[in-house]
Amino acid sequence: MGEVRKLQKKLRQIGNLEIKISQTPEERFKISRKAELRSRLAELQLQLSGPQQTLGIVGDGKKEKMKRQVEDAPEALPSQTPPASKILKGEEQSKAQATPAPAARQKEAGRGAEIGRQRDRTEAAKVSDHCRDVSGGGSDTDQLKREEAAFASLKSSWEKAKFRLRRLEGHNDIVTCVVAVDNLVVSGSRDTTVKVWHVPTATEQKNLGGHTGGVTCLSAPPPEYCKTLARSLSLSDNERFILSGSADCNVKIWALSIGQCVKSIYTFNAVTALCFVPEEDGYIITGSDGGKVQAWSWHTFQNCQSINAHQEAVTSIQTQGPMVFSGAAEGGVSVWENRCSDRDPLRLLHHWGGEVTGCGGGSGGRLTLSPRGDKVFLAYGRAWLKILHWGTGTMSRLTNHNSITGITDCVHQTAGLLIGSCYDLANGESSLNLFSLPQCRYLASLTWPDAPRILCFAAWTTGSGGHRWVTGGRHLIVWEQLPSSGKQRGDVTAKRDSRLESCLLESEGDTEDDEETDDYEDDGEDDDEAKEEDGGSGSWFRCVLQ
Repeated sequence: MGEVRKLQKKLRQIGNLEIKISQTPEERFKISRKAELRSRLAELQLQLSGPQQTLGIVGDGKKEKMKRQVEDAPEALPSQTPPASKILKGEEQSKAQATPAPAARQKEAGRGAEIGRQRDRTEAAKVSDHCRDVSGGGSDTDQLKREEAAFASLKSSWEKAKFRLRRLEGHNDIVTCVVAVDNLVVSGSRDTTVKVWHVPTATEQKNLGGHTGGVTCLSAPPPEYCKTLARSLSLSDNERFILSGSADCNVKIWALSIGQCVKSIYTFNAVTALCFVPEEDGYIITGSDGGKVQAWSWHTFQNCQSINAHQEAVTSIQTQGPMVFSGAAEGGVSVWENRCSDRDPLRLLHHWGGEVTGCGGGSGGRLTLSPRGDKVFLAYGRAWLKILHWGTGTMSRLTNHNSITGITDCVHQTAGLLIGSCYDLANGESSLNLFSLPQCRYLASLTWPDAPRILCFAAWTTGSGGHRWVTGGRHLIVWEQLPSSGKQRGDVTAKRDSRLESCLLESEGDTEDDEETDDYEDDGEDDDEAKEEDGGSGSWFRCVLQ
């Protein structure tokens, strides 16, 4: 058990080292041991999954908890009956002590039966609640049947999904952010460049060089706000602009047609997240490596507000109408209301720290978020997606990987789908998991041979309703959906993971030991090594800032 967790932790640390911009000889040596560590982990997993292992070690956090309960139970389960010698010894000890009265045993049995009945009622209530969610809150059987039929049809269509993949060559470092604009894809990389790609031909259209630090975030203002800026700059009304944030403390505004930077905002802090808020005259919201959230006027480009909102680097900012959501490396999530004023436009509505969200505190230090109504989906480098009900602070969890060695780097919503990236530290396999919205029911997983770890994601639909996606990480890849009825073969394999299919939305009460799979006391020589490799909870962004 201890060695399994050590190996899992080392593989997680190696995963962080692999995405660093520069590596020391010592770090390269550690990375070279990845295959050896994976082989050893697979060997241990095989041993632990033998006939004497009743519950798997490499399962989700709930299975881990169940295994500990089995190990700590004072009485053996029927399937784990002790040897006869232990039974006899136990009987002798019990005779030496006071023998429990039959009435006491009956009382204990009755208590166990009552617990079982309560568990059954709880499970029935969960199923009932889930059915009500699916049917939109009603109890009409016909409505439920229609909803189930619609879900079955959607699931079937994604099981037959076909995509053509095209790799966009040009960046010489990790792609940290992507955004889609019309038929263009814009990508930012730690190689300090912003590149513009023409999707139909999969060719690089422009190379926007100007940042002196790694590009960490991108945002695309809506066309109406682009038109306002274009007129002030005497450019075409059809001009589109892109915002880029960088570790060089600048936010740059690029005109895509001419490929030039038309405005640069110096923020005095390394920019680690940004978004555009299309309210009133428009606002640019930025987050810094020190936890600061700032608002900038789209009309004057002056600073409207600066708030020390988080304890560590702001790693994600998203908008939903006048609402702004910021997430940080320590696991905190803040919810803001944009009051559309020239000074201090952001008003804090709620702040939920890492002790509430259950995020942060582990290696990676990168939280990404995606809001939907009164919920926020959170990805934080674990095998689960967390769901924060931001008005009340209640949490639930959605399983996104069948093993605790899984990592979720990003989460995205598009056209009734919730999409979570998935990377397995133990074998290096990568995929995208699809869930239906709003029920969050598992549909299918998409993968392909030698798929790289996915760090960022963007999506849009074509005029015919087909999906086009772009994923970034070690490689920048465009996904184009093919007609399911066509003869052309897709590059992607659609499959279903029965272990994900059986996982419904879990309440936070079932997830109380999320973090213990990664944060444990190591021994001896591994202590210093772990500290050096993890680099604290902000290690991912410290890599960016190098």
